[in-house]
Amino acid sequence: MNHKKKSIKLPTILLSFMLAGWLLAGCSQTVTPSPNIFQRAQGQTPARPPPSGFLGNDYSLLTPPAEGSDQQSMLRYTNANTNWSNYNAIIIAPVTFWAVDDSRVSAADQQTLCKYFDKVLIKALGKNFTIVDQPGPGVAKLSAALTDATSAVPVLRTISLVSPQARVLSLIKMAATGTYPFVGSAQGAAKLTDSVSGQLLEAWADKQMGGASLKSVDVFWWGDAENAMDYWANGLDQHLVALGTQHTASIATAAD
Repeated sequence: MNHKKKSIKLPTILLSFMLAGWLLAGCSQTVTPSPNIFQRAQGQTPARPPPSGFLGNDYSLLTPPAEGSDQQSMLRYTNANTNWSNYNAIIIAPVTFWAVDDSRVSAADQQTLCKYFDKVLIKALGKNFTIVDQPGPGVAKLSAALTDATSAVPVLRTISLVSPQARVLSLIKMAATGTYPFVGSAQGAAKLTDSVSGQLLEAWADKQMGGASLKSVDVFWWGDAENAMDYWANGLDQHLVALGTQHTASIATAAD
């Protein structure tokens, strides 16, 4: 009898903690897919972005974040032998769309989304790196791809954010399914190589979906997917700056 009560209580307690956590995370415009309440109770993690062919054999190098890691993408590889402080310029190859088998994104929408990703990558990385179009020493090459995207459902997406009752229902749906209702998403991958040697410096694959932030109240069809691309572009810029800073600091420490 007591065992049965404990079995009933566990999902209820877990749900309470999860709802509280998602409520605090409600300020995010984009979030990583999460296990539902039953998957989390069993210690399961979100499904990894499937191989699209874009990364080829490099996909096998990608690993999920370690516990306590600040890794923002679901899968990442970083070449530990890279002298990041040597790189101050980047070639940004045009973004391509490598559709998964069940993608429903039309050719026209694929082109629109890729152009948007091109624009935000140039804008974000241009803050701290020189954007060039020719290979050379100290120049890295970024190749990025979208592998899938889904659109938000206008009006219903807005209602789910504005109405207090709907926001609570959104959190409950997040707990039950691992995703908010009526949101869009984007799935992508990228690799950074030395522009001269072609050596792989870093690679990642990730999926982001719309969050419960009130900032997304006016999100239209592809708004959540665009927010995901903004998140990736800004995160990549900050990550590369941090890698260069850390490498410089480690050299200084070794010299001391």
